[in-house]
Amino acid sequence: MSPRGRYLLVAGLVVVGLAVSVFAARFGDGGGQGGSPVVGAAVPDLTLPYLDAEGSLSLAELSGSQDVVVVNFFASWCLQCRNEHADLISTADAYRDRSVRFLGIAFQDDPARAIAFLDELGRGETTSYLSDPGSRAAIEFGIFGVPETVFISGGRIVGKFLGETDALILSQALERLLSGQPIDSRQVGEFRQTPDGES
Repeated sequence: MSPRGRYLLVAGLVVVGLAVSVFAARFGDGGGQGGSPVVGAAVPDLTLPYLDAEGSLSLAELSGSQDVVVVNFFASWCLQCRNEHADLISTADAYRDRSVRFLGIAFQDDPARAIAFLDELGRGETTSYLSDPGSRAAIEFGIFGVPETVFISGGRIVGKFLGETDALILSQALERLLSGQPIDSRQVGEFRQTPDGES
């Protein structure tokens, strides 16, 4: 699918997500902050090096400058990460003008392999990719496997999805957060804990 086609698909999914979030707001969907002990905690005060560029990024400073930050943990050895990658890029681009920032953090992966993964599948123009020496960020965010996606708003962790996401799942969560509603923390798809796929 062409980049324009992917953008139009995500734009359509955003409209569907907005309709679903409005329906949920009126009739309830059980949304809450359960499912992860890190939800409600302040964003860890970590500075991580960029994966494929010079310099580093302070997570705490970033969380204070954006309405919503989406942090996706991925690995080159993870099939589910490969499956969701295009949707992450398309969603990031679709929300680029709505105070949403996307980060990709390589999880227990050789930096060269993580970069090769991005070289093959592409990079989001609005996504920053980071490495995680010593798995400090993974520990602080309570990451169990990959892919895992953490949502930050107002300097706090407000939700966490374990497993493979797609554009619809992401847009529904973002529409809720941007309208001031909570999201569930839950498993949304398959994930892996180790390079050999054992979980």
